[in-house]
Amino acid sequence: MDEKTKAFYERLKEELSTTSTWPTLYLYKFIVPTDKEKIIAVEDAFDNLGAVIRTTQSKNGKFTSVSVNVEMQSPEHVIEKYQAVSTIEGIISL
Repeated sequence: MDEKTKAFYERLKEELSTTSTWPTLYLYKFIVPTDKEKIIAVEDAFDNLGAVIRTTQSKNGKFTSVSVNVEMQSPEHVIEKYQAVSTIEGIISL
């Protein structure tokens, strides 16, 4: 992980620690190229967590937004999921 990414996750952890009471519902938002396998990979990352997942395709159909609302136990768990999905080619975390 490069220094910029590491610094981002450290800031995120700090912010989550001070702004939320844990466990808490957390909303992840991702944009992925419209590819069934990539969308399933995002969904699989949250499998067995009781997540509510919504997908919306862009007007031109090239991209799909994936919103995941799920109860997370700690800021560390939130970051672990971001890191898990970051390996999906073309994914953008919002």
